[in-house]
Amino acid sequence: MTRVALVTGGASGLGSAVCGHLARAGRRVAVLDRDGAAAKDVAERLRAEGAQAMSTEADVSDRAAVDAALDRVRAELGPVDILVTSAGISGFVAFEEISLELWERYLAVNLTGTFHCIQSVVPDMVAAGWGRIVTISSAAGQTGTARQGHYSAAKAGVIGLTKAVALEYAGRGITANTIPPFAVDTPLMRGAQSDRNIPRTETISRMIPAGRIGTPDDIGATAAFLCSEAAGYVTGQIIAANGGAVL
Repeated sequence: MTRVALVTGGASGLGSAVCGHLARAGRRVAVLDRDGAAAKDVAERLRAEGAQAMSTEADVSDRAAVDAALDRVRAELGPVDILVTSAGISGFVAFEEISLELWERYLAVNLTGTFHCIQSVVPDMVAAGWGRIVTISSAAGQTGTARQGHYSAAKAGVIGLTKAVALEYAGRGITANTIPPFAVDTPLMRGAQSDRNIPRTETISRMIPAGRIGTPDDIGATAAFLCSEAAGYVTGQIIAANGGAVL
């Protein structure tokens, strides 16, 4: 059976790598991103490589948009068996300078957006008696990060949500796990380094026992395993592909 995989934030960085790994594993891939043109480019690249893929545009913080996107995926590819939630926003702001608007936006995209997507696809998985959910959280959600109170709180919430979903659906053939990256070479990370208060890549690499920052493929390969048939007994876990940075 060819499973249908939906990847949010699939147009760049980690999400794009996840799409590639899932496509190479034989999944039919739906690339969801708020940047519809970029999502289309990724889907076209996957099709050129021989995969069955489509793109759809949505802001995950908008439940109606998520539901409409899911309807398009079901119509073109079928019910969703696999969900990887990679959509997210990040940034650094001193705690006393975090506005309520910024706080709510980070929760809306990073946490509530993850909730929207999981809740929208779970009925498909329940009906099939099989499902794989992988959330992309963050080491910031495990340890906290200075000047990222808003981001750390949202990602800690993603970890808690993933564990709760894992427990609730473990007996129905559905697994839910989270990958909390530490430092990965993505456009999001490179953008953050425009802040002069953020350590440079060389400095961060020295903080990681493996001696390097991660690559999107490091995360993509981990996600692909968690979405596989072989990972059916792995659920509710924090799978930290981080080079030993957080143990």
